[in-house]
Amino acid sequence: MSQTPDAPGAGSDTPNLDFAGTTPYEDYVQADVLTHLQHPLSDDPGEMVFLVTTQVMELWFTVIVHEWETAAKALGEDNLPVATDALKRSLRELEALNASWRPLAHLTPAQFNSYRSALGEGSGFQSAMYRRMEFLLGDKSASMLVPHRGAPRVYAELEKALHQPSLYDETLRLLARRGLPVPASVLERDLSQKYEPSAEVEAVWTELYQGDQNAELVRLGELLTDVGELVWRWRNDHLVATRRAMGSKVGTGGSAGVAWLEKRATKNVFPELWTARSHV
Repeated sequence: MSQTPDAPGAGSDTPNLDFAGTTPYEDYVQADVLTHLQHPLSDDPGEMVFLVTTQVMELWFTVIVHEWETAAKALGEDNLPVATDALKRSLRELEALNASWRPLAHLTPAQFNSYRSALGEGSGFQSAMYRRMEFLLGDKSASMLVPHRGAPRVYAELEKALHQPSLYDETLRLLARRGLPVPASVLERDLSQKYEPSAEVEAVWTELYQGDQNAELVRLGELLTDVGELVWRWRNDHLVATRRAMGSKVGTGGSAGVAWLEKRATKNVFPELWTARSHV
C-alpha cells in the first residue's frame, strides 16, 4: 500500500509516531529508568531538587572517569591526540559538574534540615564513582574501599583502580619515555599509595615550561593544569555550599563536615605543575 504524501515517513515534516514497542529514544537513553530513580524520603518538596542534583553529579562523575581512563590509556600508548581530546572533553564536563552546585548553593540551614534526616548516614564521600575520580587524580587510599565491602562489583572496580596508574602517573611515564629525568623512585612507586610531590619532577616541569610554549608536552601540562583548577573549584564550591547549609556541624556519615572539606580545598592535584611556575 502506498503512503499518502503527508503520512509519516513519506518525506513530510511529520515524524514517525507509531512504534511496535518503546521508542528508539527510550531504548537508547533509558529515560524511563532515569526519571523513576527518585524516591524522596521526606515530605519536603526541596528534597527532590537535592536528590536529582546528586544523581546528576553521579552521572557526570561517570563520564569524567571514562574520559580520564581514556586519556590515561592513550598516554600509556604514546597517543597524545587521543589523550588530549579526552582531557579537553573532560574540561567541559567538569564545568557542567561544577554548575550542578547551583541548585543547592543557597540552601539555608532550615531548608537543608527539613530533609537532612532522610540521608541517614549517607554522605558524598561514600560515592564510589567520585572515589574513582580521586584515584585517577593520584589521591589513593585503600581505606576508602572499606565502605564498599558490601557491594562486590563496586569494591572490585575500586580495588582495580587503586592499583592502576593514575592520570598523572601515565603523564610522568610519558615524560620519562621522552627522555626527561623523571626519577625511578617516582616511576616505580607503589601505585596504591597517594602521590607525593617530588623536587625532581618539579625540576622537569620547570625545564619544560622554560622552553617552547607551543611544545606538545607544555600543552599537555596546561591541559592537566586546567583539570586541576576545575577540580579545585569543585572542592571549593562544595565547601561553600556545605558551609551555607549546615555551618560547622558534623557532616552526614560522621565526617567532620566543613572542617574536612576545608582541608581538601587547600590541596592541589598534579602538585608540581603548580609549584614549578615559581621557578620559571
